[in-house]
Amino acid sequence: MRVVLQRAKRAEVRVAGEVVGKIDHGLMLLVGVTHEDSREDAAYIAEKVSNLRIFEDDQEKMNLSLLDVEGQVLSVSQFTLYGDCRKGRRPNFMDAAKPDHAETIYEAFNEALRSKGVTVETGQFGAMMEVDFVNDGPVTLIVESK
Repeated sequence: MRVVLQRAKRAEVRVAGEVVGKIDHGLMLLVGVTHEDSREDAAYIAEKVSNLRIFEDDQEKMNLSLLDVEGQVLSVSQFTLYGDCRKGRRPNFMDAAKPDHAETIYEAFNEALRSKGVTVETGQFGAMMEVDFVNDGPVTLIVESK
């Protein structure tokens, strides 16, 4: 499992021009799932994401977690995170999980975050989406389970 994590001042996702998910402060997550990912991978990533100390404290040091600042998450599925661009001019998406498996693991990930008390908004799995957000910092990290 691979997640691109971006600290956000605000974020929203639209499908067909309609806002389907929106947060005010927290993390914008692009979530990719590969074939061998499991619920254990989803739980591991949820634990890591919710506890990473990437928010600033009173001394402007990154010492606080998403849980500490009571931040929200906008979680957007993105199979293109497993695009392989090493050969040719067209990305190869063979490492991305099939939709049924990917959706199961993606939902398990979102539920694992919610079980920690995190407010999670999402896009619409498999839809064409427009994502708009303000990266705070900017802070951008990649978190992987393997």
